[in-house]
Amino acid sequence: MLDPHRLRIFRAVVASGSVNAAAANLGYTPSAVSQHVTALQRETGLVLLARSGRGIEPTSVGLALAEQIDGALSRLGDVETFVADLRNGRTGSLSMAYFPSVGAAWLPAVARTLLRRFPDIRLDLELRDDFAAGAAKRVDIQLLVAPPGFTGSRDTRAHHLLDDPYVVVVPPGHPLAGAGAVELARLAGERWIDNDFARGWCRENLIDACRSAGFTPPFRVEAHDYPTALAFVEAGIGVTVLPRLGAANLPAGLVAVPVTAPAVHRSIHAVVQTSVEATPPAECVLEELRRCARSAAD
Repeated sequence: MLDPHRLRIFRAVVASGSVNAAAANLGYTPSAVSQHVTALQRETGLVLLARSGRGIEPTSVGLALAEQIDGALSRLGDVETFVADLRNGRTGSLSMAYFPSVGAAWLPAVARTLLRRFPDIRLDLELRDDFAAGAAKRVDIQLLVAPPGFTGSRDTRAHHLLDDPYVVVVPPGHPLAGAGAVELARLAGERWIDNDFARGWCRENLIDACRSAGFTPPFRVEAHDYPTALAFVEAGIGVTVLPRLGAANLPAGLVAVPVTAPAVHRSIHAVVQTSVEATPPAECVLEELRRCARSAAD
């Protein structure tokens, strides 16, 4: 592997016509320039410079190498520029994983802000409910629901965004439709519609809260996502309890009532790979996610 630094020095010697002139142009001592050229000749096994009177001149192979160096240094300069662009977020890609309700509520704004600020970046999105710490499934930023106090893994850092409270969604004309809030135990006699296929932290959190209130949710209909569960509520089949963010765009007539005693919430985090955390695109995404979280909390 040839040393690019030595190639640059040798090219400067050929271009300037002498070791002394190259040293002056580069800000080195003539001795340092000579040492680099000698080392390059040793690496290549070629005689690159020859004595000519009191000075030196490139040999034929030295001239041929100098021509090749021009192209190589130009390409290396392109690579260095590309690396600087990556470091400053002007190109490259950013990968994100998200869960459905936060994706619909926040990701359009996140993508708009990111692509306006970094128009050359590619944003790769993946729907995922689980947190995969393995390198094979790693993404730059993952939005997930985790227990309070979650800090991430060895190679990631968790940024808490929002404690999202739960609401019960009821159809028009339901006795609870005009209530300002409802105690969880009051819902024990309702016909519940399940809404969480993943059986993850969101659902477990709700089940634990119901047990604390003295009952187990009487699920009568199993839906696998929030929109389907809300459609069942709209049809008058029952009620469904879900995080407020999942009820952000209710069908006309449906009413979301906050759940209390105990108040139930889920903690939403952005988990960022520490290797990209300080890059401008990742910082931009975190800034916009925090803005979305503040708006959702209002």
